[in-house]
Amino acid sequence: MALEALGWALADDKRAERLLSLTGLTPERLRNGLSDRGVQAAVLEFLANHEPDLVLAADALDTTPAILVAAARELSR
Repeated sequence: MALEALGWALADDKRAERLLSLTGLTPERLRNGLSDRGVQAAVLEFLANHEPDLVLAADALDTTPAILVAAARELSR
C-alpha cells in the first residue's frame, strides 16, 4: 500500500516536491529504500498529515483514509 501511495504522490510534481521537502527524503533514498519500513512509513505519514492529499490518495487507491493512517502507524512501529 505504501508503494502504491508513493506512486500516487510522485505522479504530481508539486506533491512530489512537497513530499521530498517535508520528509527529508531524497530521490536516491526513495529508490534505494522502497523496501525499508521507515521510508514507507514516511510516505504514508506525509499523506496522513495533509488531509486533502490523504482523501485523494485513499480514493485513488480504492481504500479509506483510516486504512492509510493505520498502515502508517503500523509501519512506524
